[in-house]
Amino acid sequence: MADLLGSILSSMEKPPSLGDQESRRKAREQAARLKKLQEQDKQQKVEFRKRMEREVSDFIQDSGQIKKRFQPMNKIERSILHDVVEVAGLTSFSFGEDDDCRYVMIFKKEFAPSDEELDSYRHGEEWDPQKAEEKRKLKELAQKQEEEAAQQGPAVVSPTSDYKDKYSHLIGKGAAKDAAHMLQANKTYGCVPVANKRDTRSIEEAMNEIRAKKRLRQSGEELPTTS
Repeated sequence: MADLLGSILSSMEKPPSLGDQESRRKAREQAARLKKLQEQDKQQKVEFRKRMEREVSDFIQDSGQIKKRFQPMNKIERSILHDVVEVAGLTSFSFGEDDDCRYVMIFKKEFAPSDEELDSYRHGEEWDPQKAEEKRKLKELAQKQEEEAAQQGPAVVSPTSDYKDKYSHLIGKGAAKDAAHMLQANKTYGCVPVANKRDTRSIEEAMNEIRAKKRLRQSGEELPTTS
């Protein structure tokens, strides 16, 4: 009987110590605080979504508005707003460099922004439709001129004035004309007529003439010199 009672008592859990009780109490308090924060965060998101739904609804009903810019939001708030806008059938974009400074702009479907307008917002610039239209026309004109120039081929450059007229105040018109005549190439310079190049002698006549010149040269060498 004593052995049976001892085994029952040993199998029973020991009562928690004071240290274990304090740890469990702190754990329960921390879990309660975390649950409360989660409920508050959830409630804030619900309230924020309702507020965004009201603002988007007012924007849709206002026929004088085609776009609307919201104040900078954090990532979660922007995500909620994008979802509300998508459900409402609108278009939305986020702009801004830093995450804390990024904001959302919404547009009605029939007034969706062009690529040029979005590019302006991305660069932090205000969109001016009139300036954009002027810029587009200038771009089209420049492109048209380039196409016409390519079809015409390379341009032929011709002098707008004669050099004789340009320097006439220095050398006079008469001297300029004379200089122009002097600069003309002489086509006959260095040319010998073909008739002068042709040797009309026969071979025998040419040989006799060579022999005569040779004898004359030898006879002159043999003559004694006089003192």
